[in-house]
Formats: sequence, C-alpha cells, structure tokens
Amino acid sequence: MSLVLGGCGLGVQSPDLFVLTRTGQSRALTMLVNDGGTIRCNGARAKPLSDRLLNYARQLASDLGKDAQARLRITPGASTVYAYTIKLQSGTISFPDTAGASHPELARAEQFALQAAQGPCM
Repeated sequence: MSLVLGGCGLGVQSPDLFVLTRTGQSRALTMLVNDGGTIRCNGARAKPLSDRLLNYARQLASDLGKDAQARLRITPGASTVYAYTIKLQSGTISFPDTAGASHPELARAEQFALQAAQGPCM
C-alpha cells in the first residue's frame, strides 16, 4: 500500500486485487481490479465498479489465493475457446474456459470477466 500527500491531509491508495487477462476468439481483454472500487479495462481510464461486482471481486481474490500460491496451471485443450491468466499478489494462475467444470472458483472468475466485460468495460 502506498501513501500520498493530499491537499487536505493524507490520501491512501487502495491495493489492486488482481489482473485478469482473457484471450481467445474475440479480442483480448485485460482487467485491473482495484480494492478501492475501480476497474481498468485494456489500459483505458479507471471506471467505478458496482458494490456487487466489487464484493464479487474481493471474494474471488480470496477464493483464488491458494491456487495462486500453488501457481495453478491448467493446459488448454482442443475445445478451449478462451484462456485466462489471473495475477494476484500471492502468484499467478492460468486456465482454459473448460476448467470451471472441475474448479468452481475458476468458473466464478470466468463469470466475473463476463459481467465486467458487459458492464464497466464497455
């Protein structure tokens, strides 16, 4: 966490929760999700996240912590449409869209990406 001096006092910058990258059939999507309630999509300016999506992202970061520490890597197969990489403070995971069938936390990551792509990333 970094501190910056503000005009009327100290301002505290919120930490990033994760960076999610999705590649595949459509154009690549990169999302930087910040704990302060913002999301940056494909390098554009930060936009606010709804409380619902922010809480979802916080829970997702927590749920993916053990997978990140273990450096989970699942190789894409022939039926893969999208591949995901998620960078958290504790490590990086990568997986295909088919991995959600056996890893519910990865299915939730895919759902978050879809909801954010159709919402604040538009």
